[in-house]
Amino acid sequence: MKRTIPIDSPAGAAVAAHAKPSPGFDQQVIAALATLRAAAAEFPDGIVQATSLGAEDMVITDLIARHELPIAIGMLDTGQLHDETVALVERTQRHYGLRIEIWRPDAAAARNFVATHGADAMRQSVELRHACCALRKLEPLARMLEGRQGWVTGVRREQSQQRKQASLHERDLQGRAKWNPLIDWTLGNVWHYIRLHGVPYNPLHDRHFPSIGCSPCTRAVAVGEDFRAGRWWWENDGVKECGLHVERLARSPEAKEFQQRDIGKQP
Repeated sequence: MKRTIPIDSPAGAAVAAHAKPSPGFDQQVIAALATLRAAAAEFPDGIVQATSLGAEDMVITDLIARHELPIAIGMLDTGQLHDETVALVERTQRHYGLRIEIWRPDAAAARNFVATHGADAMRQSVELRHACCALRKLEPLARMLEGRQGWVTGVRREQSQQRKQASLHERDLQGRAKWNPLIDWTLGNVWHYIRLHGVPYNPLHDRHFPSIGCSPCTRAVAVGEDFRAGRWWWENDGVKECGLHVERLARSPEAKEFQQRDIGKQP
């Protein structure tokens, strides 16, 4: 079944700059939808889309809503998001008539971290940045996935060197199924889909933010810069990841410390 969804008429700078479909666009849409349908059939009511509300994730949310797939949608409110990202949550819920689960870090743990290390801890060392990501992202994600059999992400191989090894269907560190339906999509196809279907998106994309994370850790990129150059730009190790999709970071001592915390079970 397919729902009729109102057009949000996106016509911003990001659409104009990036909406360039490849010859295989229609087939990729069909394949992505088939992946989502197969995932939903394999684990009915047991999977969730983990969305950051980035362009790729909004495409997946549109496919889920448009075709009424039984896939929950959840996002991580780190407490450090841009105002534009927070506003997009409500706009997306209104546009599609659905509920987005909101998962937050443990408030006491976040306060203690800031009190101990300062509000700019992520800039003091790579280790503290990983610890901050673990506290604000990995631990809430673990709660989001608890009791679920799998999850869906907007990872694309084109996004970074670290993601080139990603697959359409993977297993995460806990053995859960993980699907990346847009794994082989180009940026042009992502934005062509957004234009074609009037998908709501974060206005920061129009201001040259191709990858959007927490406010202190994200900046706009210049022409010719890497897709993820605006993430943790003060670091020199070249790995622009928080650990959600790169196992090396998820296995770090800082990440494990917070992943192993037994904090709350409800969003």
